[in-house]
Amino acid sequence: MASNSGPKSLNRSQNNGSSNNSNNSDKQVIHTTSSSKSSSGHPPVRSKPNSAKRSVTPNSRAANPNNNDDSEPARVRVAVRVRPRDAEDLNSEADYADCVELQPELKRLKLRKNNWNADSYKFDEVFTDSASQRRVYEVVAKPVVESVINGYNGTIMAYGQTGTGKTYTMGRLGKHDPSERGIMVRSLEDILANTSPTLDTVEISYLQLYLESIQDLLAPEKNNIPIAEDPKTGEVSLPGAAVVKIRDLDQFLQLVQIGESNRHAANTKMNTESSRSHAILMVYIQRSSLGKADNEVSPQDRDSKRSMGNNMNTLHKSKLLIVDLAGSERIAKSGAEGHMLEETKFINLSLTSLGKCINALAENSSHIPTRDSKLTRMLRDSFGGSARTSLIITIGPSARHHAETSSTIMFGQRAMKVVNMLKLKEEFDYESLCRKLENQVDYLIAENERQQKIREDDKEEMEKKLIEYRNSFAEVESSLDARSQLFENENNRLVSENQRLLDELKLQKDRNDVLHDQVARLEMSLKQSKQNQLEGSSYQKMLADTTQMYEKKIAELMEQIEDEHSQIERAEDQLAKVKQMLSDHQKSTERQEKQEIDDLKDKLQKMCQVYDKTVNEFQSLKTENVELLSEKATSSEELQKLTQKLSAEEKQRKHMEDEFYKLKKMVAENVNGNEDKSSTMKEINGKVHPGFGNSLSFSRSFQQREAIPRVSKIFEEVGLEKTIAMLKSQDLEVQIHAVKAVANLAAEDSNQEKIVEEGGLDALLMLLGSSENTTIHRVASGAIANLAMSEKNQGLIMSKGGAHLLASIASKTDDPQTLRMVAGAIANLCGNQKLHASLKEDGAIKALLGMGGSGNSDVIAQIARGMANFAKCESRGTVQGYRKGRSLLFEDGALPWLIDNCATNSSSTRRHIELALCHLAQNDENAPDFVSSGSVKELMRISSESTREDIRNLAKKTLKLNPMFQSEMEC
Repeated sequence: MASNSGPKSLNRSQNNGSSNNSNNSDKQVIHTTSSSKSSSGHPPVRSKPNSAKRSVTPNSRAANPNNNDDSEPARVRVAVRVRPRDAEDLNSEADYADCVELQPELKRLKLRKNNWNADSYKFDEVFTDSASQRRVYEVVAKPVVESVINGYNGTIMAYGQTGTGKTYTMGRLGKHDPSERGIMVRSLEDILANTSPTLDTVEISYLQLYLESIQDLLAPEKNNIPIAEDPKTGEVSLPGAAVVKIRDLDQFLQLVQIGESNRHAANTKMNTESSRSHAILMVYIQRSSLGKADNEVSPQDRDSKRSMGNNMNTLHKSKLLIVDLAGSERIAKSGAEGHMLEETKFINLSLTSLGKCINALAENSSHIPTRDSKLTRMLRDSFGGSARTSLIITIGPSARHHAETSSTIMFGQRAMKVVNMLKLKEEFDYESLCRKLENQVDYLIAENERQQKIREDDKEEMEKKLIEYRNSFAEVESSLDARSQLFENENNRLVSENQRLLDELKLQKDRNDVLHDQVARLEMSLKQSKQNQLEGSSYQKMLADTTQMYEKKIAELMEQIEDEHSQIERAEDQLAKVKQMLSDHQKSTERQEKQEIDDLKDKLQKMCQVYDKTVNEFQSLKTENVELLSEKATSSEELQKLTQKLSAEEKQRKHMEDEFYKLKKMVAENVNGNEDKSSTMKEINGKVHPGFGNSLSFSRSFQQREAIPRVSKIFEEVGLEKTIAMLKSQDLEVQIHAVKAVANLAAEDSNQEKIVEEGGLDALLMLLGSSENTTIHRVASGAIANLAMSEKNQGLIMSKGGAHLLASIASKTDDPQTLRMVAGAIANLCGNQKLHASLKEDGAIKALLGMGGSGNSDVIAQIARGMANFAKCESRGTVQGYRKGRSLLFEDGALPWLIDNCATNSSSTRRHIELALCHLAQNDENAPDFVSSGSVKELMRISSESTREDIRNLAKKTLKLNPMFQSEMEC
C-alpha cells in the first residue's frame, strides 16, 4: 500500500513538459517542484552523490536509468516545544531558574549550563509552554499533510524525554474539547476534508513497537508482525497488519481509542502514564484524478492516453507516518525495575539506533545502519528517503533534567542536517480500466446470452404451439365426424319418438274421460267424510282434558315420594355421624393408654442409662487419678531440670550485662572524652525520628548521623551477634539500649542483610510479641519498618507472622509515634503485590485503617502511602492480566476512609490519597463501589483540581474509559 508500489508507476514533471520520445505508456517522468530555496527558507542542500559503498533508501533510486533524477531536495524540519513546569518542578526547584530560555521571535533557544554560561540553538520553530495545539499542528504537521494529499510520502514524529508531552502533542483525542486535539486527529480531519469518499480511499494501520516486537493495536492477537522488503523497489511493508478503511472522523476516533487501550503504559517516577512502546499510525491515501487537462501532459503522453481511451484514470498513492516515540529515560530517575527495566532497555536501544542513523545521514556517511533496529527499518523512508519529514522535539524546563534536555536538543540539531529527496509517483489506473472493460464484456456476453436464450425460448414456444394447433385440428375433424353421425342417429330416434307420443296422446284422451267420472264420485264421498270428522273432534277434546287431570295427580304423588326419600337420607346421615363419634372416642382412649405405657418404659430405660454412665465415670476417675500421680512425679523431675537451666541462663545474662556496660563505656570514650557517661548514652539511645516518603527511612539529626558510624564501628568490634543476643536480656534497660542500637544499624542498607542473617529479625519480632514496654514497641517497629524496605525481608517478615504482630501492637497502643512506626512498616509491606492476600488475612489492612482514628497527621500520612502502594500494585496486576476481581481494600472500608481524608491539608498525604483513588478506579470490578458510594464525584474533582498534572490526566483517562463513570457523570 506504499505510495511507490506497482510496476507501472508514472512520475509527472511540473517544471517542464519534456519527456522521452518513447511511445511506451509506462514510461517514468520525474516530478519536481525545486526552486532556489526550500519551503523552510533555507537554500536547498544536495545530498552526497550515491556511490557504490553508500547504502541509500530504495525510494531514492530511479526506477528507469534513462530518466533524470530531478527530485526536490527537502530538509527535515525540526520544531521544539517546551512543557510547562509541573507541581513537582515548582516544589523542588522554587529557588532555581529554568535551564531553558526561549527566543521564539528569533526561533532560538538557550540551554544554560549554569548562571554564567549558555549555548544557543536555532530551530525551524520554537514553541513556548503556552502554544496551542492548533498552532503546533499548522506549523509542524500541516505542510506534511498537504504534501501527502498531493501524492508525496510524509512523516511526522515526536522525540523527547519521558513526561515532556509527546503523546499529548501527537495523540490527544480531545473528544470533549476539540481545541485539545493533537496532530494525529487534526491530520486525519484535514485528509478526510480534502478527499472524496467515492473516488478516493483512506486507510489506516495502528501499530506499536514493544520489546523489539511489532504488535497490531487494532487487532491485539496479531503479534510479532514481520517486516518485508520488496526486492525490486526496496519498499518496506508489514504483511499481516490490520488495514481499516476510514469513512469519517468518528470512526477514526473510535479506532484510535481502541488502539490506545491496547498500548502498553506504566506508572513511573517520571510519569504516571508513561508509554512503554513506540506507536506508529500509518495512513494510506489513494487519490484518483479522472481526465486531467491536456496541457498538463506532453504530446506523446496525450497521444498515448487518446490511444488508450478518453478520461483515463491516474492514481496518486501516498503514505503518512505519525510516530509517537516512547520517551528516553534514565533508570535511576524512573525507578524502573523487573519487567519495566527490560522495557526501558529496549526503548533506549531503539532510540540509540535511530540516533546513529541520524548521525550517519547528517555526516554523509558511506554506511547508514538502518538494520540495527526494527524502528529504523520502518522509518527508512523518513530520514534520507523520499518522504517529507517534520520532527517535533519536546523538552522540560527543569534544571534537574539538564542532561536529557541537552541530548534531545542535539538530536534535533543533527536531524536538521538530513535532506530527503521528495518524489511523486503517478500511475495509470489500469485496474480501474480493466475492471470497467471486464464489466462491459461481462455485460455484453450476458446480454448476448440473454437474447439468444430469448430466441431459443420463442422458437421452442412456437414449435409447441404449432404441435398443439395440429393436434387440435385433428381433434376438431374427428369430433365433427362423430357429431354428424350422432345427429343422424338422433334425428331417426326423434322421428320414432314423435310417432310413439301421438299414439300415447290418443290413449290418454280416453283415460281422461274415465277420470272425470271418478272425480264426481269422490266429491260426494268427501262431503260425507267432513261431517264425520266434526263429530270425532269433540270426542278427542274430552279425552285430552281427562288425561291432563291424571298427569297432574301423578306429579303431586311423585313430589311426596321425593320428600319422604330426602327425610330418610337425612336420618341415615345422622346415624352414621353418631357411629363415627363413638368409634373415635374408643380409638383416642386406646392411644392415650398406650402413650402412658410407652412413657413409663422410656423413663425406666433412661434411669438404667444414667446408672451405667455413673459407673463408667467412676471407673475413669479412678484411672485419671493414677495417671495424675505419675505425671506429678514426672513434673517434679522436669521442674528440677528447669531450675538448673534457669540458673545457667542467669549466669549468662549477668555476663551479657557486663559486656553491655563495657560497650557503653567504649561509646562514651569515642563520642567525647570530656563528656560524662550519661550524656553519651543519651546521644546513642536518643529518640528515633523516622520520616516516611516513597520508602520508609530514618532521618536523623546531625549528632545522630555522626553517632551512627561510630556506633556501627563499636558494634563491629563487639560483634553484631552479641548485640542481637542482648535483645533477649531480662534487664529492661539492656533490652531498650540494644533495640535502639539495632534500629540505628537497620537504617543503613548495608547492615540489613547482616542483621537478618544473625537472627536480628527474629529477635525483634519476639520483642514485639513478648514485651509490654512502649519504647521497645516504638523502636522495634521502626527497625522492622527499615528492614521491610527490602523485598527479600518483606517475605521473611510475613512468613514469621510480622504483619499479625504489627496489627496487634496497633490495637494495644495509643502512642502516636508507635502508631507511625507500625503504619510505616505495614505501608512498606503493601508495596509487594505478592503479600496482599496475607496482609488481608492477618488483619494488617484493617489495623492500618484503624490507626487513622488517632487523628495524628504523621500516622495518616503513612496510611495514605500504604493505600497508594496497595492500589498501585493491584492496578499493575489488573493491567498486566494476572489479577482479577474486586479490590481487597474495599472489604475493610478503605474507600470511605480515602474519601473522608481527601481534604487533608498535607500536600503529600493528599497526593497519595488521590493516586490511590485513581488506581483503584482503573479496575472495572471496582466501578460499582465507586458509583454506589458517590466516589465518582471525587474522581471528577481530582481530574480538574489536583495540583499534580499527571494525577489529573490519570483521573481524566479513568473517567473516559469506564462506561459506568460516563453514565454517572451525565446524570
